[in-house]
Amino acid sequence: MHLSRGTRWALKAGTGLTLAFLYAPLIVIAIYAFNDRRTATWPPPGLTLSWFDKAFHNQGVRDALWTSVQAGIGATLIALALGTLAAFAVARYRFFGREAVSFLVVLPIALPGIVTGMALNSTFTQVLGVDLTLFTIIVGHATFCIVVVYNNVVARLRRTSASFEEASADLGAHTWQTFWFVTFPQLRSALVAGALLAFALSFDEVIVTTFTAGDRETLPIWILTNLSRPNQLPVVNVVGVVVILLSIIPVYVAQRITSDPVTSPGAAAGPTP
Repeated sequence: MHLSRGTRWALKAGTGLTLAFLYAPLIVIAIYAFNDRRTATWPPPGLTLSWFDKAFHNQGVRDALWTSVQAGIGATLIALALGTLAAFAVARYRFFGREAVSFLVVLPIALPGIVTGMALNSTFTQVLGVDLTLFTIIVGHATFCIVVVYNNVVARLRRTSASFEEASADLGAHTWQTFWFVTFPQLRSALVAGALLAFALSFDEVIVTTFTAGDRETLPIWILTNLSRPNQLPVVNVVGVVVILLSIIPVYVAQRITSDPVTSPGAAAGPTP
C-alpha cells in the first residue's frame, strides 16, 4: 500500500509517542538505579554502580528471587498440564457446553486479582485448613497461568487439521504414537511460548501473591514492602531493573516463537504454473 510522505511521518510520530508513553517511566527507574544518592532527585547528581553490588549481596533479595523462580516454575508446570488438557478437550471434541467451558477457562485472567486472592485465601485457610506456603502461591498463580497456556495451545490446535491424526491412526499408530510423532511436534512451539508467558506472568504477580504467600516473600512483594523505606530505595530501584530484564526475556522469546514468518518480497503470490 502506497503511503504519502505526510502519512508516513504521522505514523512514525504516533509510534514514537506510543513507545514513549509505555517506556519513559521504565527508563526513569533504570536511571535511578545508578543514582549515587539515596534520595530520588531528578536529574540524578551523579552515577554509581555500588547499588548493584549491594542488591546482589542482599540476602532478602536473593531469597525473594529464589521464591519467585520456584513459584514461577511450579505454576508453569501445572498450567502446562491443565491448560493443554483443556485445550485438547475444547479443540478436538464436540460436547454440550463446550463454549461455556472455554469461557470459564479464560475467565480467571479477567477477574480482579484482589477477588481471586480473597477467594483463594478463604479456601486455603478456612475451607481446607492449610497453611499459606510456597505451595499456595504456586496454586494461586496457576489459576491465571492456565489461561495463557490454554490460549496458545487451543489456537494452534484450531489451525492444525485433525486429518493428520486420523491418517496416523489409519496407518496403525496407537494414541500415544500419534500424539508423540504427529501432534506434539505441531504443538511444541505453542507449548514453549505458553510456558514462557506463564512464567513471566507468575514472576511479576503481586495481588494474588499477597493473599496466598503467608510469611513467604516473592521478589515483587519484597519491592512493595521496601519501597517505602528511604534507606532501601536505591536497592529497590536496582531490583526493579532486574525484574524488568527478567520479564523481557521470556516474553521476547515467546513472541519470536509464535510470530508468523514474513513472506519474502520475491515469494509467489499465486499458484505455480
